[in-house]
Amino acid sequence: MPWPCPPAAHRLTTLPAPSPPASTLPVSHLLLALAVVAVWGTNFVVIRWGLDGLPPFLFATLRFALSALPWLLFVPRPATSWRSMAAVGVLLGPGQFGLLFFAIDGRISPGLASLVVQVQVFFTIGLSLWLMHERVRGFQVAGLLLAIAGLGLIAANLDATVTMAGLGLIIGAAFFWACANLMVKTLGEVNMLHFMVWSSVFAVPPLLLISLLVEGPALIAQSLRAADGVVWASVLWQAIGNTLFGYGAWNWLLARHPAATVTPMALLVPVFGLSASAFSLGEAMPGWKLGACALVLGGLAVIVFWPRWRRGR
Repeated sequence: MPWPCPPAAHRLTTLPAPSPPASTLPVSHLLLALAVVAVWGTNFVVIRWGLDGLPPFLFATLRFALSALPWLLFVPRPATSWRSMAAVGVLLGPGQFGLLFFAIDGRISPGLASLVVQVQVFFTIGLSLWLMHERVRGFQVAGLLLAIAGLGLIAANLDATVTMAGLGLIIGAAFFWACANLMVKTLGEVNMLHFMVWSSVFAVPPLLLISLLVEGPALIAQSLRAADGVVWASVLWQAIGNTLFGYGAWNWLLARHPAATVTPMALLVPVFGLSASAFSLGEAMPGWKLGACALVLGGLAVIVFWPRWRRGR
């Protein structure tokens, strides 16, 4: 299976023509994107609840197994290649969520993880510029710079809630998420709900293998026997709310709009994530965290509302 983000110039000819320039989302699409990021943001608290009863790679395995079954029996295979489904499944499975769950399991707080993982926006836009020749406007650059400043506050305030290992794992997860975004951009008009169900199948074998090697059969069996209703509810929410709805809707938007228009919406995830973590888990919210959120939210506001303001002028 070839790497989905090939550097060689001759591979670029296999990608479709770039989407026409667009700087705003229709209101209905904007509301859908907001619903997705609200689910994704609050999901970091749900991940923490699930990790209280399951080791991280087993948790990720169950999440994708229940994203595929029993739904695989009822939805047709999407009109795309096996290679594309396998690539996205591996990128989102062991790539994004394997690293994300492993990091949140004692290496970084859920609220901070929701903020750091948004470097996927910068990876996605950078890869789009390189591989798909999409245009980034000046106001988008300004918004991204504000967001980068917010993320920089985290690097300047490492404490007990974030380790260097956790920070590195989350940045790695963000890169794999960005590569999955680029793969989705090459699909064209595909039923994204069906695509997420079928691609989830390919996430399960590598995650299960990692779980067996890293966590071991004894811990897996013990965790499954001891899992309570909260843990299983967390797994189901991961599978249905976060994966099928969240990624199905997100990939549907990516297939219809330039990456530089859609992906900055994910910068709202840490606003929901930090708020939910503070409310549900008691995560501390010192001034630097609030400042980082303000910068990220300010960057998003520039990207989303600047075109509307210009039209109004």
